[in-house]
Amino acid sequence: MDSPQPSPYDGPPDDAIRGEIRQSGFRRVSHGLFLPLRNGLSTEVEFQRDLLAWRHVLPPTAVFTHLTGARLLGWQLPHVPEQVPTFAAVEGDRSRPRRPGLICSRLVRPANPDAAGIPIELPEEILLRASRDLGTLDVTVMADSARRLGHIDPKRMAEVLGSRRPGVATLRRAWLWSSPKADSGPETILRLFHEVIDVAVEPQALLRDDDGRVVGRADLLVMGTPFVHEYDGAHHLARRQQSVDLRRGRGLGAAAYERRGFTLDDLITHPIVAMHEIDRALGRPHKLVRLTRWRRLVENSLYSEVGRQRILNRWKRLTGFTDWSRTA
Repeated sequence: MDSPQPSPYDGPPDDAIRGEIRQSGFRRVSHGLFLPLRNGLSTEVEFQRDLLAWRHVLPPTAVFTHLTGARLLGWQLPHVPEQVPTFAAVEGDRSRPRRPGLICSRLVRPANPDAAGIPIELPEEILLRASRDLGTLDVTVMADSARRLGHIDPKRMAEVLGSRRPGVATLRRAWLWSSPKADSGPETILRLFHEVIDVAVEPQALLRDDDGRVVGRADLLVMGTPFVHEYDGAHHLARRQQSVDLRRGRGLGAAAYERRGFTLDDLITHPIVAMHEIDRALGRPHKLVRLTRWRRLVENSLYSEVGRQRILNRWKRLTGFTDWSRTA
């Protein structure tokens, strides 16, 4: 299995400044760590600048991991909050830097080749770190993307899954559910919803007409039926995309396929409606135990308010965050 290919760093040079800056034209990365303001830079370039700045307060052998490493590698991420800590790992038992916005853990294995000129942990370790904080739903989204990009080494993953390290139980469940065929995080959520409510599906299925000609590809094909289930994101609302969707729908209809679109709101906020629609189409009885399993999965993830608050509270404790707003 090839190692992840590093992407070229197209941003400005490392221009972080340590100390206290009391003038305009700078933005604060953390306590005593600043970057000059630069106009016209993309969000990703600013993210890379932040990480280069963080290296000034980290040991030379430190690497980035967890959601930080996943983002550097270009993985699909779950529904992460707007403000997420920077995650790093350092070698041995040396003193780990403690600063607001930074969470450090112990590095177990050597670093991966740099991504964007920034050191990063091995992909399997990144997934394990994330599994200590996030829910199975969140980790499966990341695992799907890592597998699709070819970043996972099967031998290293087998070693991780065979260990008793923290987070392995969640990672094992996510890995068993993962697939390299998902093109996006919401597609992963749609597939898992079907699996949890006991509907067998084929992801990224080729659709053929009666003469065997390929007429399209589906996010999900419900096994043994002509039902095509797909994720409808915001881009489907664009006028040009609507025209494309209508032409594609007519083509599928002519080939005796029946398409049904689902949004993330359908799956997260109104899953009982989505499940009942599927049950009626399949002619099977409604069983609320299926819905209970799905809701439990969502509530333990970043896709629910309860799950998000639980994870944010953990990160605040680990970063030493203190909320003084209620003490005035």
